[in-house]
Amino acid sequence: MPKFNYTAHDINGDEKTGTVTAADAAAATARLKSRGLFPTAVAGTDLKLPAAEKRKARGAGLSMEIRMPAALSTVRPKQLMVLTRQMATLIHAGLPLLRGLKVLERQESNAALKKAAREIADSIEGGGTFADALAAHPRIFNRLYVNMVKAGEAGGVLDVVLERLATYMEKAQKVRNKVSGAMTYPIVVLLASMGIMIFLMVAIIPKFETIFADMLEGRALPPLTLFVMGVSEHVKNHWPVGIGVLVGVVALAAAARRFQLGRVVLDSLKLSIPLFGNLTRMASLARFARTLGTLMESGVPILQALTIVKETLDNEVVARAVQEIHDDIKEGEPMAAPVEANRVFPPIFGGMVEVGEETGELPAMLLKTADMYEDEVDNAVAALSSIIEPLLIVLLAVVVGTIVIAMFLPMVSIIGNLS
Repeated sequence: MPKFNYTAHDINGDEKTGTVTAADAAAATARLKSRGLFPTAVAGTDLKLPAAEKRKARGAGLSMEIRMPAALSTVRPKQLMVLTRQMATLIHAGLPLLRGLKVLERQESNAALKKAAREIADSIEGGGTFADALAAHPRIFNRLYVNMVKAGEAGGVLDVVLERLATYMEKAQKVRNKVSGAMTYPIVVLLASMGIMIFLMVAIIPKFETIFADMLEGRALPPLTLFVMGVSEHVKNHWPVGIGVLVGVVALAAAARRFQLGRVVLDSLKLSIPLFGNLTRMASLARFARTLGTLMESGVPILQALTIVKETLDNEVVARAVQEIHDDIKEGEPMAAPVEANRVFPPIFGGMVEVGEETGELPAMLLKTADMYEDEVDNAVAALSSIIEPLLIVLLAVVVGTIVIAMFLPMVSIIGNLS
């Protein structure tokens, strides 16, 4: 019987690895769940096939890899959110899950979601659970999605959990779009401005230098004009070095993100950037509070929920803070104490958690905290938009004005000599 290597979490959120013997991957997953483990990866070991069968398997794998791009088109978050909300509506209306999946398969236009809906329906028809069928498609349904569905199935409130999932995805995407939009505008404007400045320095100013040399007949140029022409000469002669440095910095940052220490350093810098650092922090806190609150409200144990939340965060500094909270709760402390002790979380966050624990309404309080920080993100984005636009205009006016004045000063001297 085949052996499968697995990685799983127990009820306390601790990671376990090992080998299990089963007929197939689905049976291996079921066996792990019967032991109280929640598998995150189940992969078959080398089965020592004969050479002919190995060649056949390699050929089959190659053909599948060639077909994969056509079958697995990209699933955007909005498409998954719409599918989730439609599924919740159908189940709430009394339609059986299997029939609802077949209805959604027929109307789905995205090839990847259509294929996934068909395979999920086939798995359920074969006796599997909805959560197990979703777990077989990790590229589309992450651990957060699967664990919430698992809790909804166990509690008999699958439609409610799916509706919460859709709401969570909608609000998370809204915050993500606001943050990326706030950062995209100034970056695009600065890149366009740099392109214009480089064009002026490389193509226009050197022509003025030739004109001034002929018309001034050896007389000295004004200091500002000499400075601008020196910058132009430097840019013209050393632009490959500048591009090389820029590419090197980007490559170094990409390489650093492959290591935990590098991610910590880069994410710490993101949190300390003037104007944008606070916005990034509030967006991360809103995502943490909403994800944890949604999981706990759906019945997922807090330790397991914290482990899942850590994997969904895109900031390593906040993720390490969540791991510290997980470890302290595992030792028997209430959640409020490690939250208040960690500098990543502002005092008001710890106060909200403490009130939630004292009243027994921690999930609801976390969701209210998420709403509060999402409102803060909205206000911060509006404030940044009102500040950045005039700053960029002033910056461009100073740079362009300096160049114009530098080119105009020699013209004054030339006109004076002609008079």
